[in-house]
Amino acid sequence: MNTLDTPRPDQSWLKRYYALRFGVSTAWVVLAFTVARTAPMLAAIMLIAYPAWDAVANYVDASRSGGLARNKSQMLNFIVSLVTAVAVALALRQGMHAVLGVFGVWAVLSGLFQLVTALRRRKAYGAQWAMILSGAQSGLAGAHMLGKAAGVLPAGIADIAPYAAFGAFYFLVSALWLTISDVRHNAKMRAA
Repeated sequence: MNTLDTPRPDQSWLKRYYALRFGVSTAWVVLAFTVARTAPMLAAIMLIAYPAWDAVANYVDASRSGGLARNKSQMLNFIVSLVTAVAVALALRQGMHAVLGVFGVWAVLSGLFQLVTALRRRKAYGAQWAMILSGAQSGLAGAHMLGKAAGVLPAGIADIAPYAAFGAFYFLVSALWLTISDVRHNAKMRAA
């Protein structure tokens, strides 16, 4: 059986999912670098909402891929993201250094789970190299945030925004790469 005879899973939902993740992350970054820098209540809501949104997104993604029970890495990412949203709400009482510490741990763990998910998906969907890089980069960003959390320099939502910006970039690249992959596959199918 050649590769043209191999059925391909429907990637349209995954492209839409990555595009949605890009859009939400981009909006979050724009708000973090602008309005939220001087609006502490908005910044607090956004800091709680970011991991909560990640939990929802992982749940929806896993639901489209057979459910959380079949996708252990997404189930773990879902759980860790929910716990992180609660931990951020509690850490806000201690200050931004505590919040950065929580985000740092979350970035390391969620990056690992994202990496595992991308590695699992690459055979069926292809075009997962950006998600693999994103998972690895998330671990590095987490380590950076943990270092900043232990420091004495002032911290704020703008210290987390670059992490979200890189995530947005990787989601955009993944959506575009899946689109290119589909175009190439369709061209091969027409030529065959």
